[in-house]
Amino acid sequence: MHYAFDLLSDPERKVCASYDVYKEKSMYGRKYMGIERSTFLIDGKGILRAEWRKVKVDGHAQAVLTAAKAL
Repeated sequence: MHYAFDLLSDPERKVCASYDVYKEKSMYGRKYMGIERSTFLIDGKGILRAEWRKVKVDGHAQAVLTAAKAL
């Protein structure tokens, strides 16, 4: 499959650190480090225009689409 955009690999977690998304998480009482589900809307000039932290699925895609259309 070919994508019209580049995909990112971040094994050293440098981008995760930049966006502050590598956090302590907890599941069934067990604590561990992981990536907090987040969305960042960046415009064509590379400027961060909106961010959503601790994303839940319901309604999220529509919220992002609405914000992107408003740019």
